[in-house]
Amino acid sequence: MCRKFFLLLQKKAPLFKFKGFIARFFFDYILLLGCLTFITFVGYLQFQYNVFGNRFGLATFIPMLVLFFTAYYFDHLGVHSMAITTLAAWAGIAVTPARILQKNDFNSETIIITGFLLGLCLIAAGYFSASKKIKQHFEFTYSNFGTHILFISTLAGMFHFETIYLLWFLVLGGICYFVYRKAIAERSFYYLLTGSLYLYTGLSYCIIRLIFDSADTGIGSIYGLCLYFILSATGLIFFLIRMNKKIKNL
Repeated sequence: MCRKFFLLLQKKAPLFKFKGFIARFFFDYILLLGCLTFITFVGYLQFQYNVFGNRFGLATFIPMLVLFFTAYYFDHLGVHSMAITTLAAWAGIAVTPARILQKNDFNSETIIITGFLLGLCLIAAGYFSASKKIKQHFEFTYSNFGTHILFISTLAGMFHFETIYLLWFLVLGGICYFVYRKAIAERSFYYLLTGSLYLYTGLSYCIIRLIFDSADTGIGSIYGLCLYFILSATGLIFFLIRMNKKIKNL
């Protein structure tokens, strides 16, 4: 009798697993929908009734706390991504609320530095999450957002701080080296591709600046730039192909 019961249970087990998968699937999306509805509701309250007054940072700070708590409590990567996005929005609003809304002055220098520091903090949070084994699968989300924010802020620093753009390029090179080491350690072609494209953008900007800052900006410089982009793009493609094979063979 017991043997028949266990045989029947084994036959029904795949069905139970399938139902569990469907339930988990719907739960994840219902939770995501609830978080989106909550953010929309908070935004509506501020827009329609001005609940937070001129403290615009609270309109993003409170949803940020709720989203981070929800992401960690329910172990949801989608909500975690929303929480990091809300954190970035809160950081941007918190540093220049009056200038943005009253004078229409986005204060690029402050936002660039804020983005740079935020990127470092997110990468550090990812490292802490992985090293302390606290939601280790959240590490990629932290590192992914942090890496892109850090690279974009550094490139923005190159474009905005024109007198010291070479210094920002050195910072960009240091970040690319860190991402390269991370890509090799984790056998991740994605990080390698990301770092290569950002470094190529920064290097191309430096070359363009050096050419146009020189005395000779005639037709020869234009032809030289065209030749540079053709050869450098080809070299970048071959480099990525070679590194992809290297990563696969590690």
